[in-house]
Amino acid sequence: MTGRILQKLVLTVCLSGLFGLTAVSSGHAGNLPPKVNWMLNCQGCHKPDASGVDGEVPSMNGYVSKFLTVDGGREYLSRVPGVAFSPLSDQQTAELLNWMLATYDPENLPRDFKPYKEEEVHRLRQDPLMTDAAPAARQHLMDKLAAQ
Repeated sequence: MTGRILQKLVLTVCLSGLFGLTAVSSGHAGNLPPKVNWMLNCQGCHKPDASGVDGEVPSMNGYVSKFLTVDGGREYLSRVPGVAFSPLSDQQTAELLNWMLATYDPENLPRDFKPYKEEEVHRLRQDPLMTDAAPAARQHLMDKLAAQ
């Protein structure tokens, strides 16, 4: 009898975890902290330390805040496909962007940095960079950064 009770308990815990994960992925888990949203929505490609995958997924670690120093860079960060089409709300996305900049590239964060706000993210996500346009837009910004 003890074995059956243990099996039922394990099954219950597993199903609870599965339903909990479904709630998180569908946005019904409430407002998760930016770090958790990073883990659920970004680190699969950009890696936990934001180092990316050489030649495939851009590194953000020690670099991402530099985009805020060139014309169009701030907008770019909200318009890239992974951000623009994210299941996160505009508020969660603004919080995630602010957290990401402060966490992965605080050294290059401009002194006059104004945190992203929900309204700004909402506006920028209305004009997403499509997958084929994003690399060209990034390269254009990288060229501007190199010229500084």
